[in-house]
Amino acid sequence: MQANPLRHGTIVLLLIVMSLIPLYGQRMNNSYQAYVREYADEAIRQMRKHKIPASITIAQGLLESNAGASSLASVHNNHFGIKCHKAWQGKRTYHDDDENGECFRSYESALDSYTDHSYFLQQPRYKSLFRLSPYDYQGWAKGLQKCGYATDKGYANKLIAIIELYSLYELDNENYPAWLSKTGSSASPTTKRKKTEELEKPLKKRKQYNCYGLEYVLAEEGDSFATIARDVEINADRLASFNDAPIDFPLKKNDVIYLQKKNKRGESGTPDHVVTIGESMHSISQLYGIRIGYLYKINGLDMETYVPLEGDVLQLW
Repeated sequence: MQANPLRHGTIVLLLIVMSLIPLYGQRMNNSYQAYVREYADEAIRQMRKHKIPASITIAQGLLESNAGASSLASVHNNHFGIKCHKAWQGKRTYHDDDENGECFRSYESALDSYTDHSYFLQQPRYKSLFRLSPYDYQGWAKGLQKCGYATDKGYANKLIAIIELYSLYELDNENYPAWLSKTGSSASPTTKRKKTEELEKPLKKRKQYNCYGLEYVLAEEGDSFATIARDVEINADRLASFNDAPIDFPLKKNDVIYLQKKNKRGESGTPDHVVTIGESMHSISQLYGIRIGYLYKINGLDMETYVPLEGDVLQLW
């Protein structure tokens, strides 16, 4: 592949802007941002002690409490929708949920709710989650739904959408999302130094593949858009934009990374896609090599509000 002239040249302003736009192009909610600001440090503290990803804790708090605005959270400090169950000896309150007048735990403070949430997940039904990587927020989200934390079929997908929109995966590395950091950068000095060292390594020859008429490579363990961009000689911001993601989006081993703009639609005759647990519009767009904006457009969906639920059927062309 020939070197892209943008590699050493001036980065197009549009690409810089695109790299700062949250995943999917959605706009962040001010009340959600305020909630993250207030409780990010507590989620990190709980992660250090109990090994539960901070991204998962914050996402559950946001989803279960409507960013602290629900009456259960604002009056009774219950941010995670935890019901009484037989073992609970503390204060109680009663609200309609799956059934009328169900018993929910009531706490003295929001921090008590965060602590109890960590202990609640220590029970045997959630034991399998702690065998996952502490950075595998997608696995944790899917596991919570499968283990019965909530009856909502879209629970895992909603958690993943929140984590990716607000870059909460940064909290799992004990960094703040860029939008939250006072300096405008999410990375700690140690992380910055590590990234610099990675970029100073010799270029690696990467095997390239072709599918749907698109060139792509597979991410390796520890990869980022920056390391892949260095090796394939494409500007990192441009590479991230090809893949509908912010520059700091965490990559997993064997993730497909496209080296050019994805298609506007799938190949003619491609069967509809049935959404499964843990999928997002981003992961589906990557699976079929379709630009995420067009995936919404093909299906007549609102980019600002739609989160795919298990069993939803999406057209691809």
